[in-house]
Amino acid sequence: MSKVLILEDEESIRSFIVINLKRNGFEVLEAADGNEALSKLQSIHDIDIALLDVMVPGIDGFEVCRRIRETNEKLGIIFLTAKVQEQDKVYALSVGADDHVSKPFSPTELIARIHSLLRRVNVYRESNAKVSFTSGPFSLDLISKQFKKNGQMIELTPTEFSLIQYFLEKENTPLSRDVLLDQVWGKDYMGDPKIVDVNIRRLRQKIENNPSEPAFLQTVWGHGYKWKGEGQ
Repeated sequence: MSKVLILEDEESIRSFIVINLKRNGFEVLEAADGNEALSKLQSIHDIDIALLDVMVPGIDGFEVCRRIRETNEKLGIIFLTAKVQEQDKVYALSVGADDHVSKPFSPTELIARIHSLLRRVNVYRESNAKVSFTSGPFSLDLISKQFKKNGQMIELTPTEFSLIQYFLEKENTPLSRDVLLDQVWGKDYMGDPKIVDVNIRRLRQKIENNPSEPAFLQTVWGHGYKWKGEGQ
């Protein structure tokens, strides 16, 4: 049974989410403020997904996400944002979230997005694919779930790991945003397609010597992106 933590200060919204998650077989933990959420995340180590509201008492959702990512890249994080807060959606992804869902949302949409993210989170737990990739200074091991540059570990979120894996599988092949959405987020993904671009920018900050002039994760103008295997 997958375990989900909900950070939401409005009790009516939180109860609505809890009911629907439990109906779909999830174990649910609740937090009404940022400090409570962080406390539960520190004491309970098998949480799979965190649903974070932005505006909550004490530490806001953005800061909770930043603190999570300081020590845990593998936890799936989805922000719950108001439709009018377009800038919040982009910022949420930039601080380490994997996805965002706009309020008001349907239970069907939320459950679908959680299942989509769980598929990426579970990449870290599967041990049956005995495959590794190397490309220039980079190596990726699907068994240990490690991604390294020149032997140095680079911590990736579940979404970033899935993106890098797919790019390495399709080395030197231009990949459109739609293809990346289908392969990484799933064909049932109903969110903003710009999530691809935000994750690409975040990856470049982690892997490129000069993110503004990427040597490896390159833009193919008019098409999408590609991993250039011979980049230096």
